[in-house]
Amino acid sequence: MSGGPSRVALVTGASSGIGAALARRLVRDGYALGLVARRESELRALQSEITSAGGCAAIAVADVSSRTEMTGAVQKIATELGPVDLFVGNAGIAGPTRISPLNIDDIDRIFAVNVHGLLYGIEAVLPEMLERKSGHIVGISSVAAYFTFPGESAYCASKAAVNSFLAGLRGQLAPRGISVTTICPGFIRTPLVKKNKFKMPFLMEADEAADRIARAIARRAGVYDFPWQTRMMVAMCNLLPASVLRKMAKRD
Repeated sequence: MSGGPSRVALVTGASSGIGAALARRLVRDGYALGLVARRESELRALQSEITSAGGCAAIAVADVSSRTEMTGAVQKIATELGPVDLFVGNAGIAGPTRISPLNIDDIDRIFAVNVHGLLYGIEAVLPEMLERKSGHIVGISSVAAYFTFPGESAYCASKAAVNSFLAGLRGQLAPRGISVTTICPGFIRTPLVKKNKFKMPFLMEADEAADRIARAIARRAGVYDFPWQTRMMVAMCNLLPASVLRKMAKRD
């Protein structure tokens, strides 16, 4: 690509929610955007919105839980826009963990998207970043990584795995000139949380979340948890006695 932005950002889960909001925000920071998700119509609508506003965007339809599809998506974006400077692994799903019977298929899917989907994206962008000795890998995790809520074992465990993996990768890649950022939001108003029937404290709009994430990316933060109130609330949950946790575990 010539005459366009010098930096390329690839965002997974870009068809809605945090991914779409962050894509719009990163365009303002001078990035050309690679948009990856399963829903082609939503991707094309976002691409049109970005290009109509004078930005640059390319799309790739892929299920991040497929290693082959994720590799192909990164290759397509790189061919159209250039090498990926910033990779944002944002695609994620949630769902309850049930025990009677254990809903293993749902649990497998949560890990496939939230963990393996991130790994496959990193695998696809990392060789070129290592060759250039520059780049930035960002994983969108959750404050749920810090406490396993009864009935949400799979989701919380998947996010804890993301945090742990990225922490180790951060140390490995820093000497190679590659930054690694872990983003842990609280409740953000997106399609992912629409099904929640409980009151979500400190609920934040996606655009505000995207602004905060973009600023964390710009300063190459190691870990960014927000809002602080939700992070503090989750930390306090770890101090709850077992009797309280048993009362929380009403879902089967």
